[in-house]
Amino acid sequence: MSRYFENFPSSRPRRKRQSQWIRNLVSENSLSVNDLIWPIFICDGENIRDDVASMPGVHKYSIDRLNEAIDQAEDNKINLIAIFPNTPNDKKDENGTEALNQDNLVCKALREVKKQNLNLGIMCDVALDPYTLHGHDGILNDIGNISNDESNEVLVKQSLLLAEHKADIIAPSDMMDGRIGLIRNALESNDFKDTLLLSYAAKYASGFYGPFRDAVGSKNNLKTDKKTYQMDYANSDEALREVALDISEGADLIMVKPGISYLDIIQRLKNEFNFPTFAYQVSGEYAMVKAAAANGWIDEEKIVLEQLTSFKRAGADAILTYFALDIAKKINSIS
Repeated sequence: MSRYFENFPSSRPRRKRQSQWIRNLVSENSLSVNDLIWPIFICDGENIRDDVASMPGVHKYSIDRLNEAIDQAEDNKINLIAIFPNTPNDKKDENGTEALNQDNLVCKALREVKKQNLNLGIMCDVALDPYTLHGHDGILNDIGNISNDESNEVLVKQSLLLAEHKADIIAPSDMMDGRIGLIRNALESNDFKDTLLLSYAAKYASGFYGPFRDAVGSKNNLKTDKKTYQMDYANSDEALREVALDISEGADLIMVKPGISYLDIIQRLKNEFNFPTFAYQVSGEYAMVKAAAANGWIDEEKIVLEQLTSFKRAGADAILTYFALDIAKKINSIS
C-alpha cells in the first residue's frame, strides 16, 4: 500500500452501508402506511368506475361503488382518504351553489361511508372550483376578480355542511385570506369543536395541477390562472407568513402543495413551527412518473418510494398521494 495511506482515516462511512440489515438500523427516515393519505374521486351516476385518462391507475367512482375503494383502504390499513367530486356541468353555476347542497356528491359520500362506523378518517376539501362554471376557488366580482370576503362567506357555509355530515377533516384549499379563522369560529360556535381543520396554507400557483382538473371536471371551465390567490412559486418566506397566520387562526394541520418541487418549503415550515405538516404529491407529479414508467425509462416503484421518503426526510408527517394504495400494499407485503 502506498505510504500515503499509512494514516488513512479510521472513520469509514461505507462500513454502515455494506449490508441491508445495517442500512436498516441506521436509516434516518422510514416510510410506513401511517404516512399515506389516499385521494379518491367520486362522480355522478350509478355503477361507474371510470378511468381518469391523464392519471393511469386512478378512477372515478359513483357513490354506489365507492365501497370498492373504501374496502381497499381498510384492508391496507390506510388511515385517511380524501374525497374529491366530479360535479356535472349542469349542476355548476357562477357562485358554486352546489357546494351548499346537502345532496351534493360529497355529502352523499359522507352519508354512505359514515353509516358504516369504520375506523377510517375522511377529509373533504373546502373550495368552490368543483362547483363553479368558471373553475375558480371563489366567487368572481363584476370585473372578474375573486372576491375574498364574499367567497369566505360561502366557504364557511360549505364547511359547516361538511361538519354536519361528519367529515373528520375539513381542508380549505382555496387560499382566501382569513378563511381559517372564520371557519374555526363557525365550527366552535356550532358545536363542531372536534372537527379537525387542515389548511392548505402554502398552496402554489403551479403547473402540476392539470390532471386533477381533468378528474374533477374543472379544466375546461378555467379560462384564467389562479395567481391572484395561490402563491408565487418563486417565494419561500411568504409561506412562513401564510402558515403563521393559519396556525394563529386555529388550523390543526397545515399542507404544502405541490410536493416534490417544494421540499424546501416543507423543511422550512417544519423547522420553523414544529407543527403537523402534510404534503400533497399532486396529479401532475403522479402523471409524470406514470408516463416515464410506461415508456420504460424508470422503475416506477423505486422512484415512488424514493420520492415519498424524500417527503419524510424534508419533515412531512403525512403525504397525500395517488400512489397510496399501491405503496400501502407494498409495505404491508414486507412487514
